[in-house]
Amino acid sequence: MLKPVNILLVGVGGQGTILATRILAKAAQDAGYDIKVSEIKGMSQRGGSVVTQVRLGQRVYSPLIAEGNADVILAFEKMEALRWLPYLKDGGSIIVNDQAIAPVPVLSGAAVYPEDCLERVMKLAPNTIVVDALNVALQCGNPKVINVVLVGLLAKKLSIDKELWLNALKTRVPEKFIDVNMKAFAEGYNL
Repeated sequence: MLKPVNILLVGVGGQGTILATRILAKAAQDAGYDIKVSEIKGMSQRGGSVVTQVRLGQRVYSPLIAEGNADVILAFEKMEALRWLPYLKDGGSIIVNDQAIAPVPVLSGAAVYPEDCLERVMKLAPNTIVVDALNVALQCGNPKVINVVLVGLLAKKLSIDKELWLNALKTRVPEKFIDVNMKAFAEGYNL
């Protein structure tokens, strides 16, 4: 890999975006890539937006991804996919969890959740993959493993050996949750 790969992970607080980033970073580091990560947690504990920017390559100097330069956007929630879509480069891919989590302005009645999020994303980004990660996570036995289902799907798009992803999971997830997370990763990887 000569040029860096730019990956944007976007979601809301409580969805495991930061853990997903740490799994990705560990797998990439173990694969020998230079990696830079930037985390933005705006009111994340109150359901606010969480964004991490990950750049990996032979040599990477900055963690920041400019608009129009993300190779992949991994969106844990569909409105966040729409919000961050301007960062996707032409020909880039977006993986979207088909889940709506209403932000505080919507809950308070000050705003309306856009019902056509996915349609707008798919119209602007032809390389869109939509997955019902919540349903897959429930089938695995724990709704909190949505993030790892999505990481499994992302892993298929990157040139990092599957064993390195599994090792990253083992080192980043608490031991009592390893089995359900391994199952979630496998389900996402095989989608």
